[in-house]
Amino acid sequence: MRSVAKSDDSIRLTAVRTLTSVVADGKSLGELLPAARQNLDTRGAALLQELTYGAARWSYRLDALLLKLVNKPLRNRDADVRVALWLGLYEAEYMRTPDYAVTDSYVRLAKKLGKPWARGLINATIRKFFRERETLLASLAEDEVAETAHPAWLLKMLSADWPEQHPSIAEAGNARAPLVLRVNRRQLNRTQMLDALSTAGIAARPHELADDAILIDGNAQVERLPGYENGHFSVQDVAAQLAAVLLDAQTGHRVLDACAAPGGKTCHILELQPSVDLISLDSSASRLLRVEENLARLDLTAKTVCADASDTANWWDGQPFDRILLDAPCSALGVLRRRPDIRRLRRESDIPVLASLQLDLLQALWPLLAPGGRLVYATCSVLRRENEQVVGRFLDATSDAREVPLEVDWGYECLHGRQILPGQHEADGFYYAILQKV
Repeated sequence: MRSVAKSDDSIRLTAVRTLTSVVADGKSLGELLPAARQNLDTRGAALLQELTYGAARWSYRLDALLLKLVNKPLRNRDADVRVALWLGLYEAEYMRTPDYAVTDSYVRLAKKLGKPWARGLINATIRKFFRERETLLASLAEDEVAETAHPAWLLKMLSADWPEQHPSIAEAGNARAPLVLRVNRRQLNRTQMLDALSTAGIAARPHELADDAILIDGNAQVERLPGYENGHFSVQDVAAQLAAVLLDAQTGHRVLDACAAPGGKTCHILELQPSVDLISLDSSASRLLRVEENLARLDLTAKTVCADASDTANWWDGQPFDRILLDAPCSALGVLRRRPDIRRLRRESDIPVLASLQLDLLQALWPLLAPGGRLVYATCSVLRRENEQVVGRFLDATSDAREVPLEVDWGYECLHGRQILPGQHEADGFYYAILQKV
């Protein structure tokens, strides 16, 4: 379907409805935005992403600001009006949209939302912000939640787990994530890819943390980068590129990538070692389609299986695996810069539930590993409860498991495994531990 230009007001309305679904319905921007921008041209899609990602990133700060601007909090059923005010304040403060344009645009949106009563509220709130901007922003400095744009429960956990590093973790979580490529070494090497980018006038540089990683300096549209259609690269943060390296799959190995979608690590395993028998498993049929699409674009082959990884009786054929990658479901708190809506979707009560699930997965998959085999446990969390504590509990309860020391110079050494913190090495937050069956 052809992309079309739409008015900024129409895009703002879509942004309000999209972000309201995050706040009110618990849906993620990742699942909402593809449909929301389907009929937009390049500029419109970029504006929609800027509005939704930006307002989500700073939503706790914008909420604190809003409480100082209105006489009483908005009702739950008026979440769309609250989001519209977030977006108006975001445009005013972070996008520097002219005062009159912000005020007029969001006042007009009230009618389109079916809430003409909110016209006066939106008009008064935004105008008051413009009048008292400096005083209002200065008053937020005393509020740690507003200052860091992180929920109080998360700040408490970060402070407990990383007492010295937690301010920089929060700061990195609010940064804009860089575009990182992983070169498909079955097609070309990193030097050749860098040359192709340079010829296309795109500033890029090799990333020191992983041999196949390239960091793009500035903005770029992925589909227009040289070699995209030919499968010359994938988009994957450099920290995630370490998983396949640590797995160290060898010729003839039987390999399981559990919880594999969207398939970045599956493809990387095959790029490093195509002569393996690999099963890419995920419990979501729709997400597994993305694995298959990525495999096809990169001209790689793996068996895809839709199943619950922990329910091994329903999918395992009894043949042991030499290598297992468990990129476990987690809070994703190490990738806030890429998924800013996580701070709105995640709850403190989620953490113990996730930790229990992670341990269950480890215990369920361990019998599938061959003697001498290796299991790599990974998460994109920064919380010790999801990482080293899960591995520690597993090792304490599993007599034939031993930890393989990570002899690397990246991240922080933990009681078990290593942690890369957000922003460290210009990377996302990631945790790794290697377990071997003895």
